[in-house]
Amino acid sequence: MKKEIAILMAAGLGSRMRPLTEHVPKPLIEVHGKAMIETVIEGLLERPVAEIYIVTGYLGEQFSALCEKYPNVKLIANHDYQVKNNISSIYAAREALGSADCFICESDLYVADPSIFKKHLEHSCYYGRMQKGFSEDWVFELKDGYISRVGKGGSDTYNMVGVSYFKQEDAAVLREEIERAYAVEENGDLFWDDVVNQNLNKLRLTVEPVKEGQLVEIDTVEELKKINESR
Repeated sequence: MKKEIAILMAAGLGSRMRPLTEHVPKPLIEVHGKAMIETVIEGLLERPVAEIYIVTGYLGEQFSALCEKYPNVKLIANHDYQVKNNISSIYAAREALGSADCFICESDLYVADPSIFKKHLEHSCYYGRMQKGFSEDWVFELKDGYISRVGKGGSDTYNMVGVSYFKQEDAAVLREEIERAYAVEENGDLFWDDVVNQNLNKLRLTVEPVKEGQLVEIDTVEELKKINESR
């Protein structure tokens, strides 16, 4: 298999999960006895992914233990996480982006089914979960099998779940466009997915479907309590 890497975004404040995140970064909060980010790491290592870069910010020093536990893991500091949106995390990892086929993942996910990382991925893609009816979350619109819009709000379409995959040539395009966007001061408020959306004429992305329950996004203390009580 061709070499693959992964970039895990772990710089955020996790404000919606306070008070739990006052002293622990959200990705290190445990679900069923294991830190959320470790369920992502271990899923990627089953593929196996050769190198995993964790982009840290808030309480970043707490992630150092992961480098000792998982030799494939390296940390990258995002020094702009408090003043810019998550485009800053991809920018911080730009030297790795484009060096190989690459997963880009949120790190505050609970991966219940690691087989989602063993899929044969022929194209650059976002993982998505189909949702009937209207969704206010990030969604994908499709045209002729390829993503034609990445943005908030849509009906009867795939919702973003926090995992994407870019072939090396597409990752190199994304790196170039992230660098170009980041050089413009007012673009500091962008999500990195906004840059993808702005460049869909250069990136041919599909949706890789996942099923309900295979991976879970946990945003609140109530959601965490509910999933921890589910066993």
